[in-house]
Amino acid sequence: MMKTEKLTVGQALLRFLENQYLEADGKTEAFFGGLVGIFGHGVVVGLGEALAARATGPGALRFYQAKTEQGAAHIGIGYAKQHNRRRAMAITSSIGPGALNMVTAAGTATANRLPLLLLPGDAYACRQPDPVLQQVEQFHDCNITANDAFKPVSKYWDRVARPEQLMSAMLNAMRVLTDPAETGAVTIALPQDVQGEVYDYPVEFLAKRVHHLDRRPPAEAAVARIAELIAKAKKPFIISGGGVRYSGAGDEVAAFCARFRVPFAETQGGKGAVDSASPFNMSGIGVTGSQAANRLAKEADLILAIGTRMGDFTTCSKWLFQNPDCKFVGINVAPFDALKLDAAPLIADARLGLAALGAALESRKYASAWGKELEAERKAWDAEVATMAHSGPTAPLSQAACLVELNESLLPADAIVVTASGSIPSDMQRIWTSKSPDSYHVEYGFSCMGYEVAAALGAKLAEPGRPVVAVVGDGAYTMLHTELLTAVQEGQKIIVVVLDNSGFQCIDNLQGSQGISHFGNEWKRRDAKGALAGPSLEVDFAKNAESWGALGLQAANAQEFRAAIKAALAAPGPVVVDAKVLPKSMTGGYDSWWRVGTAAISSNPEVAAAAAEVAANVAKARKY
Repeated sequence: MMKTEKLTVGQALLRFLENQYLEADGKTEAFFGGLVGIFGHGVVVGLGEALAARATGPGALRFYQAKTEQGAAHIGIGYAKQHNRRRAMAITSSIGPGALNMVTAAGTATANRLPLLLLPGDAYACRQPDPVLQQVEQFHDCNITANDAFKPVSKYWDRVARPEQLMSAMLNAMRVLTDPAETGAVTIALPQDVQGEVYDYPVEFLAKRVHHLDRRPPAEAAVARIAELIAKAKKPFIISGGGVRYSGAGDEVAAFCARFRVPFAETQGGKGAVDSASPFNMSGIGVTGSQAANRLAKEADLILAIGTRMGDFTTCSKWLFQNPDCKFVGINVAPFDALKLDAAPLIADARLGLAALGAALESRKYASAWGKELEAERKAWDAEVATMAHSGPTAPLSQAACLVELNESLLPADAIVVTASGSIPSDMQRIWTSKSPDSYHVEYGFSCMGYEVAAALGAKLAEPGRPVVAVVGDGAYTMLHTELLTAVQEGQKIIVVVLDNSGFQCIDNLQGSQGISHFGNEWKRRDAKGALAGPSLEVDFAKNAESWGALGLQAANAQEFRAAIKAALAAPGPVVVDAKVLPKSMTGGYDSWWRVGTAAISSNPEVAAAAAEVAANVAKARKY
């Protein structure tokens, strides 16, 4: 007879989470590193009871008390990314507003292919007390709740309406969370009455379960086809994406490029997987890319896209590849991504796929026809970056110079740098050089404002022995910085560098590039005419940090900035450095273009001219 254990749904769920493990490359670890959340009536007496009863028990998951539900989920995403998807966090909330606060983070996890388990409380399955506090009612369908909003941004969604449904729901959740081709946000909605209901759960459901991350090998026939295609190319070019990092394929990319003289460039997700010192590394690519990478990509007659989803910033809205004979190859575990740009697909793990291609090309004695232009373009780009350094100790701060100094002289080589939104990721993808593994932590699949501070805490929880520095604009800091208080509470030191340029200057730049002059993006007071065009707002982010219990420092010139960063590194706890930078002091675009929806007609002649330019560039771009 099957052995069972009588448990509530909340108790069984917690036991299940504690016993999930992932084996990858011979190393087995507990998959969940903790549970982050904010309790409300929809979860506190169900799953919350189970957590309270096992708070300090052997093997118990640690509970982290977040300060916003979105921040809680961003902590989990930062943790999973820093663990290269091999560990994750579970996130819980009450029903209604608490749950909906996590929808943005669900989109962030799914867009970036990062595992995140969301456990929002839900309305009563029995419906007896309906409408319960915080319940959203739909007159035409009583089965719909606020949690249905997670469906478009989840890779798997389920609602546990009966206690026995927990078993199939969680097994499917783990199937998706541990699959590199399918992973993203998983949402398991938990009605608050069901969380406390009892069921006789089979003990094997609660026992230790090891999931295996098996590397997918390439098919021999596919390798032969792709090798033949590459062998005909004179100027191949590699795009190294996040899949290179998650596969641990950086050494394979470096060796492949050196053996066959192939230049490569990095996406935001892939940056740092290969040593920045490699002579074939041309830095970032696309809209946020370097001059070197974009110029070479325009010439290429074959693009080998490895582990990338080929977003519009990477491809310059499919405009970048201007050689009319250019062909595309996609190496990816996800067929959906491998086939983009009508590429010839190699469905495989990045490391195994590239190794197989290398062997096939070696047998053909292949070498590209690239010549001295590789060294020339890289040297020219290095010289361009050198011009961005501060001109003097008392000179006003520029955003680009702050980043150059942080990278080249101020931060330790093992520091993890975290950013996500505005113009900072653009600058960093172009000019940042990675000096240690997994040190470049940038979320740019969703470019979610407010990710930075919370994710920095997640990265610190993942690697507590390394310095973690969030670089964030004033706009994104203002949107979500409250997990700084969680860092203080947990005694986890993170350094937050706020580059304050008085507004949403990244979008103001975009607006201006399309002929629209300064409307609604800079942080200005009202002027005499009622427009937001008066004096700039003055905000003291250092004092804000002090109000949370962190150390606050401020800098207005290069000398002060250097001193502040040194003091931050020496401080025992969380620090915010408020750096007042000049507006419009970020890097520019380099041989790139991005399609935006400019008004096709306008009374403003500059907008009309911009629309004509958009139309001209669309004509040069690939259609699919």
